[in-house]
This record gives sequence, C-alpha cells and structure tokens, in this order.
Amino acid sequence: MQVFGNVATLPERKKSKNTGKDYYEFRLAESQRGVDTTPTWYTVRVMKDTKPQLDKGDFVKVTGKLKVDCYLSREGKPACTALVIAFEATKIARRAAEPDGQEEMAGKPAHV
Repeated sequence: MQVFGNVATLPERKKSKNTGKDYYEFRLAESQRGVDTTPTWYTVRVMKDTKPQLDKGDFVKVTGKLKVDCYLSREGKPACTALVIAFEATKIARRAAEPDGQEEMAGKPAHV
C-alpha cells in the first residue's frame, strides 16, 4: 500500500521484542489536497536501523504493508491502530511556511 501524508511525530527508535532488531516509528496524518479536517491516522514502522531523515510536518510517501495492531490501552481497554510496516518512507516536500512570516520571526528560515 502507499499512503501520502504529513509526519505528526518525530521518528523514534525502538527495539523489536521478538527479534531484538531496531526500527523507527512515527505517526502520520494522511492528507488530501487542501485542508483535511478528519485525516486518517497511521503508525508507521520503518524496519531499518538508520534513522529516517524526516521532520514533523514533512509531506511524505510511505510504501509498505498495512496491518491492524491491537493492544490493551493504559486503562486496560482493547484498542487498535492502523500500522504500516514500511520499507520506504520518502520525503516529498518540507512543511509549509507559517503564515505572515511567523516562522522567520522565531529565528528559523521559512520552508517552501
């Protein structure tokens, strides 16, 4: 499957309980053209030991296998998330600049 969307959390290094191998995981909000007020959320698991060069807000293409990951929440209730076991997570564009140059005022260059 392929999904296009915005990186919502920075990739975090984790270790597989089964194999002991490292991987990186982040949250992705699938987005359509324009403003999407109800995006589809995915957990993306990149099964490589090198950190993906992705920043929060980057627009990316993720290719991989879709699974449903079910678990017990902190409250002890069953919960599920859409999980993409990714073999590719490619940045297509950087996040858009803040309106009215707010990002530049914060000392950061504006992204295009």
